[in-house]
Amino acid sequence: MALNARLDHRNPLVFDTHELGRRPGALQRLNRTVDAPRDLGLAGIIGVPEGAPVELELRLESVMEGVLVTGTARAKAEGECVRCLEPLEQELEADFQEMFSYPDADDRGRVIAEPGDDAEDDEDRLFLEDGLFDLEPVLRDAVVLALPMQPVCQEDCPGLCSQCGARLADDPDHHHDAVDIRWAALQGLAGTMPDGEKDEMSGAEPGVDEKQEK
Repeated sequence: MALNARLDHRNPLVFDTHELGRRPGALQRLNRTVDAPRDLGLAGIIGVPEGAPVELELRLESVMEGVLVTGTARAKAEGECVRCLEPLEQELEADFQEMFSYPDADDRGRVIAEPGDDAEDDEDRLFLEDGLFDLEPVLRDAVVLALPMQPVCQEDCPGLCSQCGARLADDPDHHHDAVDIRWAALQGLAGTMPDGEKDEMSGAEPGVDEKQEK
């Protein structure tokens, strides 16, 4: 990954590591509540609403090659049950750990003359810029991994009736009488025919029942 472009220290998801002083073993703990950025979660399924509070607990540790960031994000996610389509809320807790490398050091912490020469090595690495790092891409990845791909309002949600769409949790006894589709069309046809034609379909002569009764 290329070096970060002009990080803004006023961004609540940008953190300053100058206090660590590039001393291996130095440690800093931070707690911060930030507004959720846009599209934090699984698009169209479940996610943290934009602007909702996200609580961050971070542990910043200075190592030879950079700063190791370990943390937890907590927030309330909103979405829709995939079975009954009702809105739902879910407490989210996402753990993460990421190394932010010094731009002038290799993966062993050795100073290199021209950082960024090895494009393949840099592709998957995140870098510090003037002692700052942006937590947003790490947070996004952690939240996506922590959220369910198929959220449900409750584990045993019965969903919707396949015939009429009624929510089965609201009516546990909901059902439809089974109709043999082979006879349904004939029953509908019989209801629109005169009595004489019904007798012909059944194979009986008109008035036979009346004679038998006499």
